[in-house]
Amino acid sequence: MSARNAMQGMKWIRNERRLAIYLRDGLACVYCGDTVEDGAKLTLDHLKPNSRGGTNDTTNLVTCCHRCNSSRGNRNVREFTRSVANYLNHGIDAEAIERHVRNCARRVIDTAEAKMLIARRGGFVAALKGDTK
Repeated sequence: MSARNAMQGMKWIRNERRLAIYLRDGLACVYCGDTVEDGAKLTLDHLKPNSRGGTNDTTNLVTCCHRCNSSRGNRNVREFTRSVANYLNHGIDAEAIERHVRNCARRVIDTAEAKMLIARRGGFVAALKGDTK
């Protein structure tokens, strides 16, 4: 198994760190704005893809819905935000989307808060959905 294949799925990052990034980004896709409440399946996106030397540092990871993550591919952030702005066509330009993406990536995450939320709600999925035991 290659190192790249080993990183696929959710096992490459701890649940509390993943949730902390989701919380930092408002539980919404930084590109299109879809949320869990909208039915979005949240994932993490590498701003600089691993295939181009990107890391798993928090500043290189943002919350992304599965649809945007799948459609971005290896495009750079600027190119992809242009595509998203055209797709959404609701008055937000590509520059505003890109600023939002970059601002989210710069914010500090709180893994301790995420860890407590996972424990209090009985698991990662419950914490993400807002379920309680």
